[in-house]
Amino acid sequence: MIEGLIGKKIGMTQIFDKDGKVIPVTAIKLGPCVVVQKRTVEKDGYEAVQVGFLEENKKVKKVTKPMMGHFKKAGVAPVKILKEFKPLVSLNDIKLGEKITFDKIFQINEKVDVTGRSKGKGFQGVMKRHGFHGGRATHGSMFHRAPGSIGASAYPSRVIKGKRMPGHMGDEKVTVKNLEVVGMYPDRNVVLLKGAVPGYSGSYVFVRKKK
Repeated sequence: MIEGLIGKKIGMTQIFDKDGKVIPVTAIKLGPCVVVQKRTVEKDGYEAVQVGFLEENKKVKKVTKPMMGHFKKAGVAPVKILKEFKPLVSLNDIKLGEKITFDKIFQINEKVDVTGRSKGKGFQGVMKRHGFHGGRATHGSMFHRAPGSIGASAYPSRVIKGKRMPGHMGDEKVTVKNLEVVGMYPDRNVVLLKGAVPGYSGSYVFVRKKK
């Protein structure tokens, strides 16, 4: 079918394996998704399948006229989240408006890659952002949580690009690889992945087959 699906992070919990060991897992509502568009080499220069997350319908009054025509062409209701994935079969075997569930793509014990946006932590200093040790906390050193010297003397007389300094932390695109599918609940469209997934509970994630 296609290499992945759109999902929504539910949260973390834990399960027990057959030996009684605790396994930390992340529950994800994965799909169902609907095929909205097919990208072809002749028209677009590459092959891909654009799908929409069916659980997040968008209010019609918030849809622009071009996007409304886009959805009407596929014969589907407007959706909030769209994403392109590579096809694993011929595009002729995939139909516009087709509903795709995760059990058609993933299997138990399979390894997957998950992409999401990490939690935003606002403006942070070097100790929290980069793990700096900081200075001594006693004897009036006046150097506790500061970054210290950032210059480069007479040459090159500027701050080097990429210098680790205070700044905005988190809210970045993050991909976690090789997470194992340890549970599948097709009736609720929920999968359990071993380990942690970027983002807060309720955020959107993209789950792909391991490359």
